[in-house]
Amino acid sequence: MSRDTPYGAYNFIVDFGGGEAPTSAQGGFSDVSGLGTEITLMEYRQGNDVENRVRKIPALHKAGDVTLKRGMMGLTSFWDWVNVTRKDPDHKRSVMITLQDEQRNPVQSWKLVNARPMKWTGPTLAAKGGSDVAMEEVTIAAEGVEIVD
Repeated sequence: MSRDTPYGAYNFIVDFGGGEAPTSAQGGFSDVSGLGTEITLMEYRQGNDVENRVRKIPALHKAGDVTLKRGMMGLTSFWDWVNVTRKDPDHKRSVMITLQDEQRNPVQSWKLVNARPMKWTGPTLAAKGGSDVAMEEVTIAAEGVEIVD
């Protein structure tokens, strides 16, 4: 469905269980950043090219590292995933990020393929703020990113 105005970036859901964790809420995420892919190019010149130029040939592609942030709510799901990965480096998951419209209908979904956490950061604690939310974040490395219908 097309529309005249872009979708808001504030209405999204994240399932980082990949079918291995309960589908219940895992905490509200305030930010998802780094979602993307990059294709590296090789430079090549054929010996019989008339022009003295290089050709750019697609080579490897990679997914960007994605950072998820959420307010701490007593859930240990990020930490549990980090801990499992530390003990079993071959443990991978699929992570699904879905943008929704104003009626909470799915608009676009991105799947992080063979994802694993690479960094967990706990909250910054400061007594002077008083009104700041304690935030935690996890940075996820994935072998690929796909758009899912």
